[in-house]
Amino acid sequence: MTKLTEEAKKAIGEIRPSFVATASKSGKPNVSPKGSLRVLDDEHVVFADVSSPRTIANIKENPQVAVICLNYETRKGCRIWGRGELISAGALYDEFAAKFAGKKKLNYVVKISADEVETF
Repeated sequence: MTKLTEEAKKAIGEIRPSFVATASKSGKPNVSPKGSLRVLDDEHVVFADVSSPRTIANIKENPQVAVICLNYETRKGCRIWGRGELISAGALYDEFAAKFAGKKKLNYVVKISADEVETF
């Protein structure tokens, strides 16, 4: 794993939505916007899965994930490559579930371990 830079953390905190790319075991790609992406700690980002069946199916088959946060006006942002983990119980899941209570059903929290981070 690698550490998220302060510049990457700032981009993640400010840019909505970010886009998460996954691929099935056979290599079929999928890209999905994520308005809930946020920094968990120096080595992880997380997002809520409320309606992303292809993203989740792909992570189950192939945990490789890429994330891009791009400010369209300034062309600044970051890209993260890593591995996704599906979380369906525990403190982190409960924290996200509380935020979505009464709005949408939370299926998973997806935790991404940052293997490589690039800011631009």
